Amino acid sequence: MPLIVKVYVDGSSRGNPGPAGIGIVVANQDDKVLLEHSEFLGSNFTNNQAEYMALMRALDICSSLFPKGILHVFSDSELLVKQLTGQYNVRSQSLKELFREVRNKEKHFSKVYYHHVDRKHNRRADELANKALEESVR
Repeated sequence: MPLIVKVYVDGSSRGNPGPAGIGIVVANQDDKVLLEHSEFLGSNFTNNQAEYMALMRALDICSSLFPKGILHVFSDSELLVKQLTGQYNVRSQSLKELFREVRNKEKHFSKVYYHHVDRKHNRRADELANKALEESVR
């Protein structure tokens, strides 16, 4: 039986486009945190690009730790979740490329489910994304 993993992702951009950071929290199905990741992306990303980059990094991390696992991805980005669940079309050319990359990375897992959550339920991933931005200016 494949391992079930919860993944909380958040991307943040200041300026839109501007400097961006990502935050990721990986937990088991009992909500025990297994891993946290914070990373500065660079200086010219939109918020939506940062959200996709957070997801892609999370998929990369999880593919090496939980190959063929079942992922439940939680994000406070309605656009990200609705595009990946097929409720919204991807119109932006830059997001289309990221969307295709996500679809390729999903192949490492038995199944990937996407869930939209309120920001309050994604607080730690948000803190980690902002931490990456704050540390980049030091």
